[in-house]
Amino acid sequence: MRWLPSLMIALLLGAAPARAEWFYREEAIMGTRVAVELWTEDAELATRAMAAVIAEMRRTDELMSTYKPESQLSAVNAHAFERPVTVDREIIEVVERALEFSRLSDGAFDITYASVGYLYDYRAHQRPSAEQVATALPGVDYRQVQVDRGANTIRFLRKGVRIDLGGIGKGHAVDRSIETLRELGIEHAMVNAGGDTRLLGDRRGKPWIVGVRDPRNEGRMVTRLPLENEAISTSGDYERYFEEDGVRYHHILVPGTGEVARAVRSATIIGPDATLTDGLSTTVFVLGVERGMEFVSRLSGVEAVIVDKDGRIFYSAGLAPPQ
Repeated sequence: MRWLPSLMIALLLGAAPARAEWFYREEAIMGTRVAVELWTEDAELATRAMAAVIAEMRRTDELMSTYKPESQLSAVNAHAFERPVTVDREIIEVVERALEFSRLSDGAFDITYASVGYLYDYRAHQRPSAEQVATALPGVDYRQVQVDRGANTIRFLRKGVRIDLGGIGKGHAVDRSIETLRELGIEHAMVNAGGDTRLLGDRRGKPWIVGVRDPRNEGRMVTRLPLENEAISTSGDYERYFEEDGVRYHHILVPGTGEVARAVRSATIIGPDATLTDGLSTTVFVLGVERGMEFVSRLSGVEAVIVDKDGRIFYSAGLAPPQ
């Protein structure tokens, strides 16, 4: 069993010995732990395939990180109100999909949350004052982001707008990594980046058993899910946070208020691709149990597991809770 920050991949293989055909590699990238596991009889191919996944993750980080001043996303945040900023088509596609999530969720998902979010420093245990939030809040509005597909440019229509692809970018990188593995002829694999996982095939005749961690106990799981050829993402209040006077301040904000979302502790989404599940897990976290489950019920091929603020576990209609 390997323990990952937000998802724990538990392999129910009984007492069978480890098989040499399974290969594993992990690296610290994008502020989290990136892991790839795959099966092949060709050790050279395994090495090359895992290196390709790590390279893809690093490339995405260089392109989309808001922590790297030289990234294209940092250039957008610095200059997009002054003028349209030219970016790679890949960023255009990710931003457009994020804006689709925003429209679908009536703004519960909003990459412009960063207009307030950048005021938090979780390592330094610093949070903005109510006055700072009120001043920055008008910048939280996805409708202020203008994308020109023909020119490959992004422009902000309001001063103070910032965007952050942290709620969708890791899922995008995971999807691209899986496609890379598929193109190399890999048929059975797992790629994980923090709370976002996608599975290619099964685990050689058995499903992958994915455990959703207890938000208040990293060493425990609240449930296990057998999955094949699916993606699963978890957004939790334990990923980036600090506590002050018994109050937890984490990185998932309610776009309409700029305040920390407090209705749930974690939201896990199962679906066909990791870009979708990444964006939806944040969305459902913001919406809470009732509105989040209603939202999920309108989406085809999507299921959810939510742990509310009191630690109670809720399952969407297509998932049977463990007996």
